[in-house]
Amino acid sequence: MNTYIIETERLRLREFNSTDGELIFELLNSPGWLKYIGSRSITTHEDAINYIETKLQKGYRESGFGFYLVEVRETGKKAGMCGLVKREGLEYIDLGFALLPQYENKGYAFESSLGVIQYAKNILNIDKLAAITLPYNLPSIKLLEKLGMKFEKRINIPGDPEELLLYKMELGKQ
Repeated sequence: MNTYIIETERLRLREFNSTDGELIFELLNSPGWLKYIGSRSITTHEDAINYIETKLQKGYRESGFGFYLVEVRETGKKAGMCGLVKREGLEYIDLGFALLPQYENKGYAFESSLGVIQYAKNILNIDKLAAITLPYNLPSIKLLEKLGMKFEKRINIPGDPEELLLYKMELGKQ
């Protein structure tokens, strides 16, 4: 049985586990992921499970948070991921999201991100969040601004040659 970390009106979010390899394979090879995030060299189901175990679950162990699987409440279908990561080169914890193409433009990225922001503020007691995106990723820029994030500056993070836009938001103290 799955334990949900965050529940919203239409979505449930939980930690990834080794049964989610198919979603990771499909998501990390989707056109939007490859265009805006970049290849993670996930070419087999085994690669996807290894990614879950070595990347996604590492965050839960080391930070107490990470990227969560986004599931549509009504159908139980796996739609994508949304969550938090402490990224090298960024001062603040970073909000991130990605959905399978068939779940885009339904408000799920906004709804899951709002749930993660509330979780960050109310449960994890995080007072500031960042987000990064490519300058040409207009859907993400629009979503970050709708969430209340403000553009701060252009940056480069270690290991990534592309210039990124850094957004930030203050969550405030309890």
